[in-house]
Formats: sequence, C-alpha cells, structure tokens
Amino acid sequence: MTATRTAIVTGAARGIGAAVAERLAKDGMKVAVIDLDEAACQEVVDRIKAAGGEALAVGCDVADEDAVNAAVERVAEQLGAPSVLVNNAGVLRDNLIFKMSAGDWDTVMNVHLRGSFLMTRAAQKFMTQEKFGRIVNLSSTSALGNRGQANYAAAKAGLQGFTKTVAIELGKFGVTANAIAPGFIATDMTAATAERVGMDFEEFKKAAATQIPVARTGTPDDIAAAASFFASEEAGFVSGQVLYVAGGPKD
Repeated sequence: MTATRTAIVTGAARGIGAAVAERLAKDGMKVAVIDLDEAACQEVVDRIKAAGGEALAVGCDVADEDAVNAAVERVAEQLGAPSVLVNNAGVLRDNLIFKMSAGDWDTVMNVHLRGSFLMTRAAQKFMTQEKFGRIVNLSSTSALGNRGQANYAAAKAGLQGFTKTVAIELGKFGVTANAIAPGFIATDMTAATAERVGMDFEEFKKAAATQIPVARTGTPDDIAAAASFFASEEAGFVSGQVLYVAGGPKD
C-alpha cells in the first residue's frame, strides 16, 4: 500500500462491523469505529490497538445529517481523510406487513438507506479530492425477498441500486462502490431473529445450515474478507457489483 489509508466502518461496535473494522486494521488501515454509542465502540478500538493498529471510537446516529457531517470531519481531523467507507449500520424491525407500523418502516429505511446516503455523501468529498476511494455497502440476501421483512428487504434492495449509481457517478474520480449481500451470518442480529420465531439459536443455525450448499452458516469474518478485497487498491477495476456471500448461489 502506497499510503496509510483511513477507513470508516459504521455499525462497528459488534458483529459484522466489528469484524470488518478489525480486518481493515490488520490490512494496515487506520480505522474509525462508528456506532450509535461511542462507549460501545471502545472494546473494538482496544482490540485493534492491542494488535498494533490505530483506531478511533466515534458515536454517531447515521440517520442524523448534522451528526454524520460532524463525525466524518472528526475522523478526517484525527485519523486523516477517509478513503474507505463501509456502510454496515443496520437495524431490524421485522413483522408481517399487516402488522408492520409506519415507524418500523421508517426506522429501517432511515438507518440503512438514509444513513448510507449521508455517510457516502460526506465521505466522497474527501475521496474525490484524493482521487481514490472505496465504498462498500452491506446489502443482504433478504433483498431478494424474505417473509416478515418487507422493510428490511426493500432497504437492502435499495442499497444495491444506490451502490450501482454511486459507482457510475464517482468512477471517474478513482472511487469504486460495491455491495456485499450476506446470507445467514451468526451475529446478535440473527440471534434476535431466532428469539423472535421462538427457536434456540444453535438449533436455528443448524436448521439454516441444511439449506446452505457449503453446509454451514457464515461468520462475520467471512464478510470481513470480502470487504477487505473491495477496499483494496487491487480492486480498482471492480465497481458497481453485488457479491452474495451466502455459501452458495443466489438468484
């Protein structure tokens, strides 16, 4: 790597976001660990620092325009201009559509779609100036449709269209945009889904694995590996793509 890059990872206090933050730090980047609660980010920051990396905990509601702009400016001042952005922050408000409240819809849209838009808009300013940028958005296999997730599925499908458009608009500035669509990944979020449907998490994972060609469920590190590739200098000719990391093919 010709220079030490600064990466921003949202929703990075736990799960996939934490794994991505730690992997990018291992790749030699300085990493801003962003989540709603700044204190919750500190454990990830401490692990990165213990491994010899450089990281910063930043509290930010990604759906809040002023908070996003302030957070990205803070990262630029304290770690350096961000040239890698991983939009991972997400929430679930699952329900069948006849039970889903407008609030449940709006919350999911605001975090996933508005949040990714605001973070991308704030970060691309630095990327276009530097003529280098890597934007990675977290979609999901749910983008293909999933019972009880009309809001989440719509948001994750929307992120794919957003990704392709950003790739078209920012490509001439040396900025790529790609999306990762995870399948079943064992995280606190999927544990919450198991609880919602009344299943033991281990049994839930075993049942899911029977439907996956590689016969196992995924881990946050599986997603971090894909993010590491998209964030690399070598991936400069890969843009506007959606990579399903799901243990098998998806339509």
